[in-house]
Amino acid sequence: MAPCRTAWWPRAWATCVFPTPPGIGKTHLAIGLGVKAAHAGYSVLFDTASNWIFRLAEAHHSGRLEAELKKMIRRYKLIIIDEVGYIPFDQHAANLFFQLIASRYEQGSLMVTSNLPFGRWGEAFSDDVVAAAMIDRLVHHAEVLTLTGDSYRTRQRRELLGKDNAARRR
Repeated sequence: MAPCRTAWWPRAWATCVFPTPPGIGKTHLAIGLGVKAAHAGYSVLFDTASNWIFRLAEAHHSGRLEAELKKMIRRYKLIIIDEVGYIPFDQHAANLFFQLIASRYEQGSLMVTSNLPFGRWGEAFSDDVVAAAMIDRLVHHAEVLTLTGDSYRTRQRRELLGKDNAARRR
C-alpha cells in the first residue's frame, strides 16, 4: 500500500483499488486516504458508484457528458469511487461508468472500492467486455489491495452476543 499512502501519489495518476469483502474497512480507508490527499493540497471528489452513475446519466441526458468528464479531469486530482458492485448496473449505466474510468486513465488518480473480486465485475456491469476494459485500465497503474479479515459489523455482533450469553450463564 506504500504508493497510496504517500503524499505524491495523486499527482502521479496512480490508482488504488480495494476489491475486498464487505465490512473490512474499505470505505473508511478510502476516506482516510482522501483526507490525507486533501491535507497535502490535492483536490478530491468522493462519491458512491451509484451516485456517480446518477451524475453521469444526468449530464448525458442534458448533452453535457463530455464537458462534465473534462471538468472532473481538470478540477480533481483524485476521484474516489466507493461501493462498486453493491448495486448492479444496466448496460447504459455500465457504459457511462466505463467513460468515467476511461477519461481518468493516465489523466488523474482514482481510488475504487468494491465488494467484488475482479472476476465478478461482469455481473455488476451486465457486460463482461465492458468490465474487462475497465479492469484493464484500472489495474495498469494500480496498487490493488485485497484486505482480509472478519467484517467488523459481524464481529461486533458476535462479541455482543457472547457477552449476553456469558451474563445469562451467571
